[in-house]
Amino acid sequence: MTAAASRPTPAHELVSSQPTISSKPSSDLNHQGLPIPRGLVTASLSFYEAPSDGSKPYNYVEEQPEGTPQRNFGQEWHDVEMNDLRGQENKFSIDNNAFDTVANVPSEEYAFTDDEQIKRVYYPEVEKLLLDSLPGSHKVVLFDHTIRRSSPNAPRAPVTHVHIDQTPASAAARVKQHVPEEAEKLLQGRYRIINVWRPLNGPVMAHPLAVADSATVQDDDLIPVEHRYPDRNGETAAVRYNPGQKWYYWSGMNNGDRLFLKCFDSDETVGQWGRVPHTAFVDPRTPEGAIGRESIEVRALIFG
Repeated sequence: MTAAASRPTPAHELVSSQPTISSKPSSDLNHQGLPIPRGLVTASLSFYEAPSDGSKPYNYVEEQPEGTPQRNFGQEWHDVEMNDLRGQENKFSIDNNAFDTVANVPSEEYAFTDDEQIKRVYYPEVEKLLLDSLPGSHKVVLFDHTIRRSSPNAPRAPVTHVHIDQTPASAAARVKQHVPEEAEKLLQGRYRIINVWRPLNGPVMAHPLAVADSATVQDDDLIPVEHRYPDRNGETAAVRYNPGQKWYYWSGMNNGDRLFLKCFDSDETVGQWGRVPHTAFVDPRTPEGAIGRESIEVRALIFG
């Protein structure tokens, strides 16, 4: 996968025919005629609680061995003030805060029910968006995606605990796993992992996504968790509560909105801001009868 010939434009500067930041929502009612919650709100978030026996935390991604708990750590709930990004999107960037917003992004994929079609149609759109939005990037490898639905029978539901998808160790492992023939060279340059998140049935009314400004997150807040798959082990990061963290959400996200979540950045000049805790949360203002949120997140290795 190759970059465009011209220098990509930062996401918050995209103009004209390219996707743009839209600070003013087109409507404050969804298609059911229900009011879309906006503005400052206080919500309860689930943070990490260490294992009582002091052992290394783990989580089984799929079915765990008989007699073994799915995870050995607990959760602490804390009320957190959530600031609305809507109308102030240009104050944040992927380098300074480890998240960014892009609006009015077109897509030729509508169903999101067939994985092969998603890879064939939607993946190239995500690749182009990343290359256009991240200055210096020259190679993108999309390595997986997850569709989440709020319905009771959905395979994957919104995740309601604060976490980061990768740690430095698991980011390097991803490079070796997905581009083994080039890994040694690519690991010597800048590489990032970015999760591109969007709703499928927006505007989002229930279980919106919250992000913490990475510049307000301390390294001590982050706890590596062994992520156990049937055939391998990975690593994610759980997050301790810290009152110094500042939290945001993007109210009423529509299907054309894209939220970039940076999970890792090898560039040490932005290293402190290279990871963004995030979680779905229950907005206490969600109106009765609002449809459950559906979303897709595509995870990408970005080189350059």
